[in-house]
Amino acid sequence: MCRSRQSRSAAGDNATGADIADRNTAGNKAAGYVTAETAMVLPVFAILLAVALWAVAVAGAQLSSVDAARDGARAAARGESGQAIAEVIRAEAPRGADFNIENEGSQVMVIVRARVGPGTGPLAKIAVPVVAATAVAATESDP
Repeated sequence: MCRSRQSRSAAGDNATGADIADRNTAGNKAAGYVTAETAMVLPVFAILLAVALWAVAVAGAQLSSVDAARDGARAAARGESGQAIAEVIRAEAPRGADFNIENEGSQVMVIVRARVGPGTGPLAKIAVPVVAATAVAATESDP
C-alpha cells in the first residue's frame, strides 16, 4: 500500500509511466523545432548586420566628403595656395577621393567625390556607391 501511494504522488493523480514517457517525448520534439527556427533566423540577422555596417560605412564617407569640401572651400576663400587647399581636402576626404576647385567671381566652389569601395564595408564588393559633397564660400577681399 505504501508503494502505490508513492508511485501515484510521483507520477500525478491518474498518470501512468507510459503517459509520463509520452509527455517527455513530445517536449523533446518541440525543442528540435526551436533549434531549426533559430538556425533559419541567424543567417538573416547576419545579413542585416552586414547591411547595417555597410550603411554606416557609406554614411561615414559622406560625412568625410562634406567636411573635406567645407574645409577646402574655406581655405580657398582665404586665398591659400592650391597645394595648401589640396592638403586640407586630402586630410579630411575619404581615401581615394577626387576633388575639383572652381573660382566663380567672388565665390569658390569645392566638389569632393569618393567611391565607397573595397575595404570600406562588408558589402563593398556588391555595391560601390559614389558619395559627393559641394561647398561654396565667398572669397575674402583685402580691406
